[in-house]
Amino acid sequence: MQTRFTAEQLADPGIADCERNLRNCVHCGFCLATCPTYTLLGDELDSPRGRIYLIKDMLENDRPASAEVALHVDRCLSCLACQTTCPSGVHYQHLIDHARAHVENTYRRPFLDRALRAVLASLLPYPGRFRFALMLAGLARPFRGLFAGRLGAMLALAPSHPPPQDRTFAGEVFPATGPRRGRVALLTGCAQKVIAPSINAATIRLLNRHGVEVVVPRAAGCCGAIVHHMGKEGQARHLALDTIRAWTDEADAHGLDAIVVNTSGCGTEIKDYGHIFRDDPVWAEPAARVSALARDISEYMAEIGLKPPIETTGLTIAYHAACSLQHGQKVTGQPKALLAAAGFAVRDVPEGHLCCGSAGTYNLLQPEIADRLKARKLANIARTQAEVIATGNVGCITQLAGGAGIPVLHTVELLDWATGGPKPEALQGKL
Repeated sequence: MQTRFTAEQLADPGIADCERNLRNCVHCGFCLATCPTYTLLGDELDSPRGRIYLIKDMLENDRPASAEVALHVDRCLSCLACQTTCPSGVHYQHLIDHARAHVENTYRRPFLDRALRAVLASLLPYPGRFRFALMLAGLARPFRGLFAGRLGAMLALAPSHPPPQDRTFAGEVFPATGPRRGRVALLTGCAQKVIAPSINAATIRLLNRHGVEVVVPRAAGCCGAIVHHMGKEGQARHLALDTIRAWTDEADAHGLDAIVVNTSGCGTEIKDYGHIFRDDPVWAEPAARVSALARDISEYMAEIGLKPPIETTGLTIAYHAACSLQHGQKVTGQPKALLAAAGFAVRDVPEGHLCCGSAGTYNLLQPEIADRLKARKLANIARTQAEVIATGNVGCITQLAGGAGIPVLHTVELLDWATGGPKPEALQGKL
């Protein structure tokens, strides 16, 4: 794609990066076939290629974002299926992230939209606040039928009873069982530790059982992904820097073989820290170091090897590949191979490249499209005739659990159970 940025514009590293990606686009249209919003809506502007045209025009002419640009950028799930499909190497993730920040900085949204985004950004990255908000939402949940649109969607996703508090306290070290084979830091997450604390508990048990010591650095909090994908760059960088500092301090003091992440949306963000902070004279090297250490839990378990299962269940598992794992991190085979090694019968979900509609805060901000994607995903899962759904992202679990009709679990919970851990609560009394 031909571009016409000025030398002054290209002095901005963000614009220069966008310009390189725009030039790589050859208008081939391969991305249209794998884009969820284009598949549903059939509008070229709701395809990656269409959004690229809008972004190019906006940035090249140094214009504030218009209502039209905001509409189509907001409708992007950041699922990155287009990035997997693109034969020309367009790094769409960086383009859409830059565009979101430009929209956030230059476009004044309607009041209710601004207010909702501000509330989400002030709650989701902070577990204490988020847990309190879920308690209030739980009280209102029985009346969700009275509310339409986004508020109704939020109440529908809220649990009727908040899960027990996460017991993985910051600053704790969980020792390996037997001879120590490795030492890792665990990102316990922000929303995940409130919604599904069982995932962190299963991760720690699994790693300890395989000879890996796990530490939860005291100052490591939210990775910044949730607000970054809302265009709030300043808040995202602040959150990320606190976590980078905590992990590098831990690595310097006691050594780390890896930083294990069990929320794939966070993993995609952390693995991109090196790019996000590439021009920061102080934080470029620590950020790149953290990115190099980051591993999804399935990646790390595949590297160290899974113990033979204690007892094989023969359960049929529909593996739902979270977009952030398969497209964002290119981790595709390891989760399925681990589940098969643990004694489960693993089935791929038809149209597995399409998003389920969760996508961070997408199911809260774009509930109509998210619901259509969810229905499509659940119909495809039903075709597998599986007994359980496994996935690697808490957002996907929350999105699918309401209508699946079968248990939805994190991959790590099944691996923990198969190798000697407790039976997941979602399976109690059902299988």
